[in-house]
Amino acid sequence: MSVANRTSVTPEASGPFIERLRAALGAENVLTDAADRWVYGQDNSRRHVSPDCVAYATTRAQVQTAVRLCHQYDVPVVARGRGTGTSGGAVPLRGGLVLSLERMQGIVAIDPANRAMRVEPGVLNQTVQDEAGAHGFFWPPDPTSSAYCTVGGNIALNAAGPRALKYGATRENVLGLVAVTGAGDEIHTGSYTTKGVVGYDLTRLIIGSEGTLAIVTEATLKLTPLPESRRTLQAVYADVRAAAAAVARLMAQPVTPYALEFMDAAAIEMIRNYSQAELPRGAGALLMIEIDGPEAAMEAAVTGISAAARGEGLLSLAAATTREEAAALWATRKALSPALRNIAPNKLNEDVVVPVSRVPELIDGLEKLAREYGIPIVNFGHAGNGNIHVNLLYDTQDPQQERNALPCLSRVFDLVLQLGGTLSGEHGIGVAKRDYINRAIDPATLALMRAIKRQFDPKGILNPDKIFPPPGNG
Repeated sequence: MSVANRTSVTPEASGPFIERLRAALGAENVLTDAADRWVYGQDNSRRHVSPDCVAYATTRAQVQTAVRLCHQYDVPVVARGRGTGTSGGAVPLRGGLVLSLERMQGIVAIDPANRAMRVEPGVLNQTVQDEAGAHGFFWPPDPTSSAYCTVGGNIALNAAGPRALKYGATRENVLGLVAVTGAGDEIHTGSYTTKGVVGYDLTRLIIGSEGTLAIVTEATLKLTPLPESRRTLQAVYADVRAAAAAVARLMAQPVTPYALEFMDAAAIEMIRNYSQAELPRGAGALLMIEIDGPEAAMEAAVTGISAAARGEGLLSLAAATTREEAAALWATRKALSPALRNIAPNKLNEDVVVPVSRVPELIDGLEKLAREYGIPIVNFGHAGNGNIHVNLLYDTQDPQQERNALPCLSRVFDLVLQLGGTLSGEHGIGVAKRDYINRAIDPATLALMRAIKRQFDPKGILNPDKIFPPPGNG
């Protein structure tokens, strides 16, 4: 089962390893046929490397046994949820084993009195929202893929979404974890309480580590009460600078917006035919603003937010008066990524972050790069925290654009770092940004991160070749 030019399951190890894996997980849960393995070789990055073996785990004990076998036989292992990530983090670059956690869908316990829920890693984000909602709560992380992404994947990437602006990303909404290290040891991190200072904060370290430190087998989620009321507003501006100035005013208000979404002119034009919402023509930027809280406070909150949204460059300001109108506005935002993928299937989508005050400089710089390299660039994202999704819409059938795509992307990252930003806000590093990470992290810090990886994973079998550039590249 070995594959040329990569470290994989060696012919000598494959027989005993597969036999013991089948004995532990059940023969029906271990796939070795090429057709069965193929589908598990890719994620939403559209990169593909077929694994040598796929196994379904259904219990914590099975995950631990599988990892111990991988450690014993030096088999690379990639934990996988539903493969919705866009950075290539779930692609098994060295073949080996893909350990699917998609069947670990249990909600172990829900505890409304303590605002907590214990879940297995394969449960869908939407399932968590539905179960929590039945008790008057929600879990804040709300990525666009919430209907089909798993909590384990959310944890691996520190997933966020629009409401992270007020409620935080995954890292701020997990109390504790049960996980398996690369040596096959089960560890327990965090606590069941919202306060606790006992030892190092391994929970926050593992969250966002993309499966390179440990494989999560259970998570204790911190729930938040559902708001009594919500209001949605749409503000249209003549240009990005006017919108950015409005964002600064909005974020200075006593009422923090629940969500504050941004689209540039190119994004507005792109989405026009993919939504029920009426979008203005000739607009330079658009903000979608949502606030939540007690019904009795909504009128005053809307008044304050509306006043902050007004200023030089404002073209229009409208508030949704019905749920249907609000849903149409959000449909606009949620339809944008699929629309872009349909229009430009080979697009490069990067979720960079810059200080909010420097968003106009970012957009100006991106427009210059688009002209210089002849590649359309469409931008949208979470304006309140400067997390902008930069989409390079290049055509692989255009030789010049094909040659220019990666050099243009490299310049995008340089621009972001020059503005005091960072390379990823919620998609992770994976493979897509691995070779750029040494531009953002100094050598001493990167060396410490590698040392932490070795401590958790002595043989380097957990999701190898992710996050860190290959030897000699940083």
